[in-house]
This record gives sequence, structure tokens and C-alpha cells, in this order.
Amino acid sequence: MTTPIPHVPHITLNNGVTMPQLGFGVFQVPDDETAAAVTTALESGYRSIDTAAIYGNETGVGRALAASGIPRDELFVTTKLWNADQGYDSTLAAFDASLSRLGLDHVDLYLIHWPAPAHDRYQDTWRAFEKIHSEGRARAIGVSNFEPAHLRRLMDDSAVTPAVNQVELHPRLQQRELRAFHARHGIATEAWSPLAQGALLGDPAVTSIAGRLGRTPAQVILRWHLQLGNVVIPKSVTPERIRENLDVFGFELTDADIAAIDALDDGGRIGPDPDTFN
Repeated sequence: MTTPIPHVPHITLNNGVTMPQLGFGVFQVPDDETAAAVTTALESGYRSIDTAAIYGNETGVGRALAASGIPRDELFVTTKLWNADQGYDSTLAAFDASLSRLGLDHVDLYLIHWPAPAHDRYQDTWRAFEKIHSEGRARAIGVSNFEPAHLRRLMDDSAVTPAVNQVELHPRLQQRELRAFHARHGIATEAWSPLAQGALLGDPAVTSIAGRLGRTPAQVILRWHLQLGNVVIPKSVTPERIRENLDVFGFELTDADIAAIDALDDGGRIGPDPDTFN
């Protein structure tokens, strides 16, 4: 086991739990490839792993965590509840199933994967989340893909404000209004698809900055996220890229670099619209 890279910053969530600002995501990684990818990530120094029930790879994540020998309190594990399992009782059952697949007695962060507004069950779901949190089986609870209207409705009807909202966020979809809402309410912004699934790696603004700094375009975009204050969870199954994506703390972007990347925002989504996806 390698020693964790010491300079990965942590953010403090609104309940006092600390979370690494850069983690490793396993979206679209087949279960039989997940253990190897997560093992590479852990050996490289990642300590935050993000999965979800719908990914079908919680078992692979659990195998890698168990084999790593890394103390549980040095790991930060996130998983998510799928839309079909929303509702109070079904959420509790789905959470137990996720814990079983992961081989853990608690997770560090549990997220409602989508608001799924047509089902209109996220408020009952959140009550189950509050129970799970109160029992210490999730150290923090949050949501994913929630828009301000969903968040307002949830917070108006509950005692616990989500600690995190994990949303599609990259230079083409910068979510400025949503990030401002999060800042006002103490909700951490976490970016999924932070590299826009590679769509921006050839952009002239990004490649110009990368060339000047002697960095890859992916490293430049990840650094942009970090300097904005986002939590970021890049995904790769390629060992070299897994390591490169973590090597983003030895340089900084200038204000001009940030402005050049900020100018790429055109509202372009890769994933579904949270208001209509169910």
C-alpha cells in the first residue's frame, strides 16, 4: 500500500464531516473491472470513492476496499439511492442492500440520485435518509441532480439540510445559479462528469493553458474545478490517467486562465434534465 498523497485538500460539510475535494468515480465501470480500477486509485492516493446502486458495481468497490488494508476511517465512501427505490420503507431496504454489497457497516455520504419529480417521493425518501443519518449509518446525507426548486421544497419540509448536491458540472455547464444557491445554504457542490466526458479536452482555450503549464487538458479542467471550490470525482479505468487526474495540486491557474475557461459556458448538458428525468 502506498502512503496517501498528503496534499489532497478536504472540505468541511455543513454537519462538520470532512470530505476529500477530489475523489474517484466509477460511473459506467463494469463490476468485474471496478475492483482493479478502485485498487489502482487507492494505491495512487485517492481516499474518496463514489459509486451508486444503479451503477451495478458496489460489490466491486467493496472488494477493493476490503483488500486495500486501508483503515476505514481514512476512506470516504459515497453511494446513491436509485429512483425506483424512493419512498420511506423502500429507501431503508435499498440502503441495507447497498451496505451489504459494499461490505460496510456505514457509508460516509448517501445521496438521493435524482429528484424524479414525477414520482414525487423525494420528501418521504429524505425522511428515511434522516433516520439513516441519525443512526450513524451515513455520516452525511445529500442529494444529486437537484435544482433550486427541488432543494427549497426539501429544506422547507425537513430538519436536515443536504450536505452535498452532486450535479453535472463542467466548463460547458457551470451551474452558476445553482452554485450560488448552494453557497447561501451551506451545501457543498460536487461535480459529476467534470471533464464533460472528454468533450472539452481539445478546446483551444484549454489546450493553450495546458501547453503553457506543461499539463494535460484534463488536469487543467480539474484544477479549474478545485479553484472554484467544487468537489470533483473524475472517472477512468486507465492507470496512467487515474494517477494524472490526482496530480493537480502542484500548479495553479491564473485569473486569466479561469476567465478563459469560464467563457466556455454554453449550458450544454451531457446528461438528462433533472426536471424531466424520472
